[in-house]
Amino acid sequence: MKNACKIISRQLSVLKRFSNPPENMRKSFHISSFDCSKVESKVQAETDNPLADSFGRFHNYLRISLTERCNLRCKYCMPGDGVSLTPRENLLTTDEIIHLAKLFVKQGVDKIRLTGGEPTVRKDIVDIVGRLKEIDGLKTIAMTTNGLTLTRQLVSLQRAGLNLLNISLDTLQSARYEQITRRKGWERVIAGIDLAVQLGFDPVKVNCVVMRGFNDDEISDFARFTVERKVDVRFIEYMPFSGNGWNDNRMVPFKEMLSSLSKEFPGLEALENAPNDTSKAYKVPGAQGQIGFITSMSNNFCSTCNRIRLTADGNIKVCLFGNAEVSLRDALRNNCSEDDIKTMVGLALQRKKKQHAASSSSATILNQKILNTPLNFFPAIGQEATSIRLISTDISNSKIDVPDKDSEYCSEGEPFVARPSALLTHVDHLGKANMVNVGYKSISKRSATACGKVFVGANVCELIRNNNMKKGDVLTVARIAGIQGAKRTSEIIPLCHNIFISSIKVYADLDDTTKNVFITATVESEGKTGVEMEALTAVSVAALTVYDMCKAVTHDILIHDIKLLEKTGGMRGDFKRQNSENI
Repeated sequence: MKNACKIISRQLSVLKRFSNPPENMRKSFHISSFDCSKVESKVQAETDNPLADSFGRFHNYLRISLTERCNLRCKYCMPGDGVSLTPRENLLTTDEIIHLAKLFVKQGVDKIRLTGGEPTVRKDIVDIVGRLKEIDGLKTIAMTTNGLTLTRQLVSLQRAGLNLLNISLDTLQSARYEQITRRKGWERVIAGIDLAVQLGFDPVKVNCVVMRGFNDDEISDFARFTVERKVDVRFIEYMPFSGNGWNDNRMVPFKEMLSSLSKEFPGLEALENAPNDTSKAYKVPGAQGQIGFITSMSNNFCSTCNRIRLTADGNIKVCLFGNAEVSLRDALRNNCSEDDIKTMVGLALQRKKKQHAASSSSATILNQKILNTPLNFFPAIGQEATSIRLISTDISNSKIDVPDKDSEYCSEGEPFVARPSALLTHVDHLGKANMVNVGYKSISKRSATACGKVFVGANVCELIRNNNMKKGDVLTVARIAGIQGAKRTSEIIPLCHNIFISSIKVYADLDDTTKNVFITATVESEGKTGVEMEALTAVSVAALTVYDMCKAVTHDILIHDIKLLEKTGGMRGDFKRQNSENI
């Protein structure tokens, strides 16, 4: 169990924050007195579908980074000497990519976009597209590319199943292109755009990152580009990430660009946007194509976000500006089931914020990859590559029956008095340990809720609140560990039954007043024996995980007040603890 907790504690490692947490950071559940009996007042949205988050957004759009490599060195995207690449063995294999894609499509994803780095540098890019095309339920296979190799690859990609294309191009001037990208090739990109139009890709999207003092003088030229060609030019507000020297003086906001184009093109027409569109669409009078504005900084579209990202090394990323990632690669390589992976994705999405931090007025430069920038761009940010065996919330393990208050057990407050061993339900008439036979019992709905506390002190409390613990996100890891513990109760407690569990809900929250982590667990089942032990095990393992993740800072940590709050169902009836603070 100790090893399992350590494995999980590394699994959800988060990137170290270089800025103060935004105002919309997750607020911890706060009970100054820590009255466990108030657990009913804690309401958190849960959903059966792992692709829905706590704000009701359903994520049917998966972006898969196929590689960290790129054949350009765009100034706003990476350093001139490139990036430190992840070892090849730590990247997803083609089979792993397809396997994960199938799992996501099975849950409701109907659009997959291939990104990078530069996806076309993968030698098996055509094969990947072809295998994705075979997945039932997948409607759209898209790709974002710099366009350098499209004249050689696009026909094969289209035949394999590619049906949507985005091409990155930040200038219509050849010399400036070379200055931005540190490479030649502008003519090839234009040829690739023209080929895409000829092949019938509709729309052909052209992504242009607008930077003040560099290419903002070409906005009108790009708009005229849509007059000549049936393309959708999308102006992207310059976004911050580590290493690109971002500041708000270089960002040209949407309203400024729109105002400039409205003067240049009277009658500029606003078009209707689909619910999940990131671009605000407009049309120049008489144009074959259209223009759009991706307003990530000045007017975010977080409320309709339906995107989830899978990095080249197998991490799930729920927000472009988020700093927490969960490794599905490690889950796959440690034989996790589909339910295991569903649980990991679901928990990650439940932590997704209402809006990204960079849209906050108080946001500073966030250290994050933008567009297709590799994770390892950031040399100051470390990430552990680890293994995990995670258990899902939908199938589980066991229980021990609690005797009623009228039985021959010592009552609360009395000194313990030895009783004849035959009266213990888990001891036979010879005094030997014995598993209770539940075969004669009837099936009924059972539930149990337990709680506990972990005193961590002021210093650790601050580190947890700001997500600055070296081992990662303490509260999320503790929650996952509690789920795993509940489902393995029969493996830990020898005489517990291995039973079917229909639901496990574990919460771990920080109380700034008492410097405690407050843990609750509710387990539900429909069977012949109760789930008190599952609930208690969940709280215990979650508490031990908090200790494990924080012990490097201090050993002055106290796990205390682990107890059953209530249980329902079974022959002995319901139980609800009274006056829990006095125990």
